[in-house]
Amino acid sequence: MDKYEDLKTLEDLRSKGAITEEEYQQEKSKILNEDYPRTKSLGMDENTYLTLMHLSQFAGFIIFGLGFIAPVIMWQINKDNPNVDKHGKNITNFMISMIIYASVSAVLILLLIGIPMLIAIGVLELVCIIIAAVKAANGEYWKYPLTIPFFK
Repeated sequence: MDKYEDLKTLEDLRSKGAITEEEYQQEKSKILNEDYPRTKSLGMDENTYLTLMHLSQFAGFIIFGLGFIAPVIMWQINKDNPNVDKHGKNITNFMISMIIYASVSAVLILLLIGIPMLIAIGVLELVCIIIAAVKAANGEYWKYPLTIPFFK
């Protein structure tokens, strides 16, 4: 729906007595606000799209490489949106950093210190992805910790 359809629907609700005049004015001011409606990405709310970008990293636990490819593709599809671009860079930097840390840990398995490091990296990745997804769902930006900024 666009603003005009929403205003028409709101007017109909007011005329039928489904909402009060005060509710009508509050909702009308929300609709006329310049941020309305939220930016849509592929037919969904921007926060939902950003949340899915973060959660798509879990696809790598199902199919090798998909957890890297899926968020990058989602980022590239909507790169013109500044929020999607910011989150996409953040996710990509985090994934590349985790690959580097996991590679170093894999080499250090020979010294036996690599195994606990790999476990710690895995736990860190799981927790960080969930935190970032929740923050994105709430409309917040959260920078992943221990991330090397390849894309700025």
